Amino acid sequence: MVSKAYSLGLFGLDAFTVEVEADLAQGLPCFDVVGLPDASVKESRDRVRAALKNCGFRFPVSRITLNLAPADVRKEGPLYDLPILIALLCVTGQLPPCDAQSVFAGELSLSGEVRPVNGILAMAIHAKQAGFSRFFLPAANAAEASVVEGLDILPVSSVDELVGHLTGKRTIRPVHPGQFPFRQEEPLLDLCDVKGQRLPKKALEVAAAGGHNVLLIGPPGSGKSMLAKRVPGILPDMTFEEEIETTKIHSVAGILPEGVPLITKRPFRAPHHTISAAGLSGGGTVPKPGEISLAHNGVLFLDELPEFSRHTLEVLRQPLEDGKVNITRVAGSLSYDCSFMLIAAMNPCPCGYFGHPTRKCTCSPTAVANYLNRISGPMLDRLDLHVEVPPVDFNALADEKGTETSAQVRERVNAARAIQRKRFAGTEIPCNARMTSAMIREYCPVTDAAKAALKKAFESLDMSARAYDRVLKVARTVADLAGVEVIDVAHVMQAVQLRSLDRKYWS
Repeated sequence: MVSKAYSLGLFGLDAFTVEVEADLAQGLPCFDVVGLPDASVKESRDRVRAALKNCGFRFPVSRITLNLAPADVRKEGPLYDLPILIALLCVTGQLPPCDAQSVFAGELSLSGEVRPVNGILAMAIHAKQAGFSRFFLPAANAAEASVVEGLDILPVSSVDELVGHLTGKRTIRPVHPGQFPFRQEEPLLDLCDVKGQRLPKKALEVAAAGGHNVLLIGPPGSGKSMLAKRVPGILPDMTFEEEIETTKIHSVAGILPEGVPLITKRPFRAPHHTISAAGLSGGGTVPKPGEISLAHNGVLFLDELPEFSRHTLEVLRQPLEDGKVNITRVAGSLSYDCSFMLIAAMNPCPCGYFGHPTRKCTCSPTAVANYLNRISGPMLDRLDLHVEVPPVDFNALADEKGTETSAQVRERVNAARAIQRKRFAGTEIPCNARMTSAMIREYCPVTDAAKAALKKAFESLDMSARAYDRVLKVARTVADLAGVEVIDVAHVMQAVQLRSLDRKYWS
């Protein structure tokens, strides 16, 4: 006799349907799980056996074979506990046959409680696309799955509760997003807290308006980290699609806070410089999203940039261009979204005071050169804005006058992004920084005077083709902030000024 229940599996950020088949046969009692299960799936046998007995159900004393189809795809995690239990109850006649419109996922405790699992949002999206109408899942995961419309999300707290629903003795009601009030998140840091630094603040406004990558370079204590940590407060509001994408990644990574339906604020990730290449890009024996994917639609802040290993930094080169990171393993290839805004901060030398107006640098020219050369030319080329953050003088620190708040800056950023959304309507391009070469030719018209200025800058600064494209993208953003369609000399010169700092230090 064979019974079947449906579940879901994860491969990267995508889910797939899994058929859980249970068969009872004569022979010596045993419990085999086949279909490429990992260690945690094999351990489901003991959890399911204990849960059945402790909830008062009969565990079959016979030869049990559990098949997880498709058998050629590896199954990972404890989420198959619940569908395995349902398949066993059906095959032993303790439950009626399971209908083909229901799908199950959840980890079991030995007492029969249903515990949360990772990646529920991705599973719920696939369940709807696959034609399922009901999704039985742990109650702790109900909030994130509830945002998927057209699918009944049925939260389960225990085996008794689920069996009671399936036998008609009690009813589990579907949940809706409105049942989960959005969590009061900590307020974002405000840009007005940073004294002085008018030009760096303007540069960050341009970066936020166009989604550009930024390098902040200056002596210790000049405010580089303070500025970077306030960038999320001036970034544009997230769209619903971006919220789904970001929540999906955090759900798969297992770091989504309990009871949070959606991530509504742009993520800010600041890994320590000791992070490994796999920790930054993702991967591992069981591939997980890395920091660059967790920063998707938000900010990745790398403080003390030269202290990161050269290998780790070079991992960023392809994701910065493509907005995706591809991880290839023997079992297959994964692709994680990682469209993020990179903000890097560094000192100009080991002691930090090279080029300081008042303090003397104690480093030798060789030490300075070696320190700066930890950042490769190709990596520098991918940073759109190179911004010097000078030391703040006493008058600026003692000034009691309030500067612009993050809310005021965000209004201008939102206005510029609205222009870009209209410009790129019907495409997958979210902002100017993601324009292709063909789009640059189409959407970056320049006046003759601006073209002459750009030619002079290109030749005098010995720009690469990539640097030329990025200067045009930044000039396009500067023009958007000014509400101008055609790029003029002032826009080009501001973009060049924000790009040429590397020639001062890496000449």
